[in-house]
Amino acid sequence: MAKDLIVSIGEIVWDQFPARSVLGGAPLNVAYHLQARGLPVLVASRIGADDLGRQTLARIKDIGLVVDAIQIDDHLPTGRVVVTVDSNNEPHFDIEKPAAWDHIEAAEVEKVVAGRPFHLVCGTLAQRDPESRATIRRLWSQATTIFYDVNLRPPFTAMDHVRESLQAAQVVKVNSEELAILNGTLVGKQGSEEEVAAALLAAFGLRLLAVTRGSEGALLVSPETCVIHPGFKVVVADTVGSGDAFFSGIIAGYLTGVDLQNCITEANRLGSYVASRPGATPDYPAGN
Repeated sequence: MAKDLIVSIGEIVWDQFPARSVLGGAPLNVAYHLQARGLPVLVASRIGADDLGRQTLARIKDIGLVVDAIQIDDHLPTGRVVVTVDSNNEPHFDIEKPAAWDHIEAAEVEKVVAGRPFHLVCGTLAQRDPESRATIRRLWSQATTIFYDVNLRPPFTAMDHVRESLQAAQVVKVNSEELAILNGTLVGKQGSEEEVAAALLAAFGLRLLAVTRGSEGALLVSPETCVIHPGFKVVVADTVGSGDAFFSGIIAGYLTGVDLQNCITEANRLGSYVASRPGATPDYPAGN
């Protein structure tokens, strides 16, 4: 199962900080970390025929990913996000609209996949426009496993899209704040965070639910059990992309059959490493 292609689809954006611009977007970040773990991965998105688009292609190649499923849009610009970081090192995002990644074409992705079995990684943000949303949902019906990162980015993440994505997915990631929102909107469970997570998993028939807790680590819930990891203490450079690195660890562990405790430990290790480095796709240490 782990040798099947993984298609990570959605937004590619330039995160624009006050002093620098960094290529990112959750689908690209997850793909980067998956390929670093030796898994076959394809990032599918759409960029503009502009200077940022040309920089995007060059940077994607530099970090070792193929660009076969990166579509070029002659009219819409490459995505940009203005990022500010608060006093708790938490990022806040101003996401520009429209962007080329709002119009990912399904047929172009299918042409690159060429009938191979694949797993799909997706989120909520890339479903904000009907065209990319339709593409992602068309691929749902073809994917062996759907990995879904809720990744709420109001006002672009409608709860109807979240509900429908949860219904389609098998493996899901949320953070503690998102879990509370989903519980209040979709589940209504009283109890501990572990109990709420188990209720969300049961309500949507999920195989695995990961809940990140920032500096407090994470928990991982299956129908049979719940495991907790306290996280690794690091000096934070910025937290942008750390959740994506964590999710890549969950995906890799699930597809390679790693037991849940080792899976969450490795996912936390990856997330902590990225938080300790500037940017979402830092170089890996030699031999990692």
